[in-house]
Amino acid sequence: MGAAVGACLQAPRREAALQRSADRYVDARNYPRPGQGHGPLSALEKALVRGFDDVCGDTFCEGEYYNLQAMRLRCSVQAASGNVGECVWTFAGSNMDVDAPTGRVVVDARDWACRLPLAPHTPLPLLLDALQGPEAIDTTLPGTTTTVYEGLTHCL
Repeated sequence: MGAAVGACLQAPRREAALQRSADRYVDARNYPRPGQGHGPLSALEKALVRGFDDVCGDTFCEGEYYNLQAMRLRCSVQAASGNVGECVWTFAGSNMDVDAPTGRVVVDARDWACRLPLAPHTPLPLLLDALQGPEAIDTTLPGTTTTVYEGLTHCL
């Protein structure tokens, strides 16, 4: 009888642990299993970087931080559903001058963390399919009327 009571007491704990596991988020590079998303996410990141590099000189890189560099794209995915939680793309840039009286190089370095304007509950496979190819930065994001480029204009 003691074992049966113990099993009954453990059942809610197991259910709660399963629910926490279902709600948890993972790096998209590790979805659906560790390392399996690395290739598709790397391809997406490369396509976005190519697009950024193509438009940078005429847009984002004209100002004080003319040497902006795309650093890393990272997306979270709900492990149970495959829906994207969010994607953040980081950038860095700097501006430098020489202080004439001292010869000291004065550095103004900045970084930006830009959230992609995704629709809530966007399935990762849908996002990956939509943003393939050379026009990824200008492609309308699934479930929205906006693009990654438009999202960056509000961040950089």
